[in-house]
Amino acid sequence: MTLNALQRARLALDGLSVGDAFGQCFFGAPELVQPRIEQRSVPLPPWFWTDDTAMALSVFEELEERQFVDRDSLARRFADRYRRDDRRGYGGTAHEILGAIALGGDWRAIAQGAFDGQGSMGNGSAMRVAPIGAFFADDLVAVVEQARASAEPTHAHPDSHAGAIAVAVAAAIAWQMGRGAMPCSGVALLRAVRAHVPGGPTASGIERALDVPFAADAATASAELGNGSRVLCSDTVPFSLWCAARHLDNFEDALWTTVSGLGDRDTTCAIVGGIVALSAAPPAIPRSFLESREALDSTLDYLERHAIDVRIGRR
Repeated sequence: MTLNALQRARLALDGLSVGDAFGQCFFGAPELVQPRIEQRSVPLPPWFWTDDTAMALSVFEELEERQFVDRDSLARRFADRYRRDDRRGYGGTAHEILGAIALGGDWRAIAQGAFDGQGSMGNGSAMRVAPIGAFFADDLVAVVEQARASAEPTHAHPDSHAGAIAVAVAAAIAWQMGRGAMPCSGVALLRAVRAHVPGGPTASGIERALDVPFAADAATASAELGNGSRVLCSDTVPFSLWCAARHLDNFEDALWTTVSGLGDRDTTCAIVGGIVALSAAPPAIPRSFLESREALDSTLDYLERHAIDVRIGRR
């Protein structure tokens, strides 16, 4: 399949958003959720996407318009989309940062001021970045540079930059593997990612992921690597990369393995979906999954979405 840079980015966005919406369907009481996962009971549509996709849409639009990430422009896009629909599941810190930017604040000072001046280490920088890896897949130096730029408007901590870099590089490598430019190997993907990620907690987690055999189940992997419950890049990215590496050739299997790790399952599934959509043979994403996902240009407001959730028996 021959795709140009923007088409690759759109494929990653589709994989990310389907993963996000799929994972979002599996929140709830464990005694209800776990049997559905074990039985692979596909959720009834529609599947609604969250802030993961909302922010990825802004990243994609930035690439579509500029062909690179302008941090000032991207910060405005994030804030504008947040202002139009702030009930997509944004975390508390995201509400503070995006709300302040929407009011005209300087993103540099706002992002740096989070967590007593340390900046956020949260996984929001990683959940939205797969389209960048896809867009710049032929130039890993650009992938690293642009992934870092995409993180900076909301995440000032270096480990959040590392998380964004890790996922973007994984997406780029996945595309190369899927096109036969390099062997399609989960271990090779993890090693390639680690080679480009700055040292720190997320990099250490990726090193641990290399020691978790792919024959292990998701519970074993998440116990070692985290599952996003702490909402940090270091607690989210290593497990997500392990799941993607385990299932580079099968999008659906990748999502089922990822969601069975529980935790921040919309975000882990978003990361995995954005990567494996690029490595698996086309059509990687099942048509039924794409059709179940809420349209990316949806104008449904929160109350309408909630009414649908209640009507179809979701949380």
